[in-house]
Amino acid sequence: MKSKIRIIVFVFSALVLMSGCSKSDSGGNAVLHVMLTDAPADYDQVLIDIQDVQIHTSENDAEGSWQSLEVNAGVYNLLDFRNGMDTLLGTIALPPGEVSQMRLILGPNNQLVTNGNTYDLDTPSGQQSGLKFNIHAILVEGITYTLWIDFDAARSIVERGNGEFGLKPVIRTYTEAISGAIAGNVSPADALPYIMAVANGDTLGTIAGGNGHFMINGVPAGNWTVSFDPVDPYLPVTIYNVLVETSFVEVMDTVYFDQP
Repeated sequence: MKSKIRIIVFVFSALVLMSGCSKSDSGGNAVLHVMLTDAPADYDQVLIDIQDVQIHTSENDAEGSWQSLEVNAGVYNLLDFRNGMDTLLGTIALPPGEVSQMRLILGPNNQLVTNGNTYDLDTPSGQQSGLKFNIHAILVEGITYTLWIDFDAARSIVERGNGEFGLKPVIRTYTEAISGAIAGNVSPADALPYIMAVANGDTLGTIAGGNGHFMINGVPAGNWTVSFDPVDPYLPVTIYNVLVETSFVEVMDTVYFDQP
């Protein structure tokens, strides 16, 4: 009997006041997209120079376990991403497990524009060691997630007594699974089929491993037709109406191959 594996994501979504603390096959990993969004603020621009985004997993507390995303580095105007707008900062494939922390490495070009005047934002700790915060999301093999970094720009700007401004970010993070997955086994394993899932013009594929197991990752919700094209002399098999739901791994019945 086929089954579904329910994916549970625990999200740490409290506001965090930052101090200066120092394809379809993802190879058995989960995939995490990190997005930047913002709450409204009464400024002309809030310009943040993001040079790197790093993820820390709970598997190893050593400093070396920080991993960098393939980040779109540059200066972002936070106020471009208000009222539901967002932008992709970067993507990373991670082993299943808990993601415990994230940090932003900032460059020197952080500025505030207000009333037509431009002020440099003092962010020494962010430039040196990164702006660090907790996220605590559970990632499961085969599932694609989006994590949003939600800046509160109005509360993140600190006005100094000398007319200067500093950046002390107030950030909320939240995570959502945005896909499901299809998994199962084939028999005999030496049929080594290419497996293709098709729905609404989308085609996703993978190859069964030597043990007969397969998983197609990052599958959008919907009804899929899954075709198995084995090596000779085995005959192909097609399974219709494979229902995929967001945040579930759809585990198919074992697929058996006949010979002519």
